[in-house]
Amino acid sequence: MENIAQEFNKKLLLNECIQCGVCTGSCPVATRSYLNVRNILREIAVFKRLKIPPEDQIWSCTTCSTCELRCPKQLSPLDMIIDIRSTLVEEGIVPATLKDALESVFKHGNPWNQSRASRMEWATAFNLKHISEGADILYFIGCTTAYDTRAQDIAKALIMCLNTTEVDFGVLDKDENCCGNEILGLGEQGLFELLIEDNTELFEKYDVKSILVSCPHGYNVFKNKYELDLKVQHHSQLLAELINNGKLTFSKRIEKTATYHDPCFLGKHNGIFDEPRQIIENIPGIEFIELDRIKNQSLCCEGGGGRMWFDVSGPNNAEKRVENAIDVGAELLVTSCPFCVVTLDAAVKTLDKEDEIKVMDIAELILESVK
Repeated sequence: MENIAQEFNKKLLLNECIQCGVCTGSCPVATRSYLNVRNILREIAVFKRLKIPPEDQIWSCTTCSTCELRCPKQLSPLDMIIDIRSTLVEEGIVPATLKDALESVFKHGNPWNQSRASRMEWATAFNLKHISEGADILYFIGCTTAYDTRAQDIAKALIMCLNTTEVDFGVLDKDENCCGNEILGLGEQGLFELLIEDNTELFEKYDVKSILVSCPHGYNVFKNKYELDLKVQHHSQLLAELINNGKLTFSKRIEKTATYHDPCFLGKHNGIFDEPRQIIENIPGIEFIELDRIKNQSLCCEGGGGRMWFDVSGPNNAEKRVENAIDVGAELLVTSCPFCVVTLDAAVKTLDKEDEIKVMDIAELILESVK
């Protein structure tokens, strides 16, 4: 692994590491998976060797980017982790559940081992038009939102909100592929490049000028990893815009106390913090209160980086987040990411706190006040 270590040093400038340990100290999974980013980096930068960490460590990274945000030398420990994963993928050293997810993306265009034909079964009642019929905006549903039954409620709520406005949107239906953000995070570079090629061809085929996504992971990859000459919006941005322009109005008060969980790929990766909070604060009756860790210091729910398909034992951060929300007096734990909704909702059930707090996506909260 000596040659690989030298490549990493040259590519990522790891020799500039001052071994302060901030990366490990700020890692949201370090305490329970024993992932020690500093030690991995030291082996490469100081000893010029790559020692592959145990499976439960290297695959526990959620790719939240906290280590990168806090590095005083502005290095990218995250890229190092992804490059190590790429090395393992090339050698076929991948946990079975992650291997199944990757193979499913290659075969079916999604990591959930579901057929393309069933991608939009939940949406038949909406009579959505295909983007080929012409529309101002492509609503790119995303794999988790399309196939996870809890996350489907996010798309349904967004569609119902948009249907109260004059927003002209279409979908790709069964033509839609995985966006590839988690594939990149898992280090499967070849499959990721294939997805970029296929999706870019789709967008060009249907002359897409604007993409709307419910998933921050999709937002991140389309905005930062593809080379697209088109507009990309997360649904919190569009919904805030519609509210500010008076095109989406509230008709019902919600007498609840709500707090907001910042998704890593919307906040830490892309700096979108204000729009979701503006929406919550504008809903009649809502009392908004912040959690103790917010924005760039938000606690990762552990849904990203392939963690939807790889479990780490022990109490997770989603459970901590739910307890935090209850501690500050929130009745609603609002977020704006299907991964976060799924993990936080599961945590509420695990903790048996369904009578104390409810997890909602920002679109679901809006729908409660407009219908």
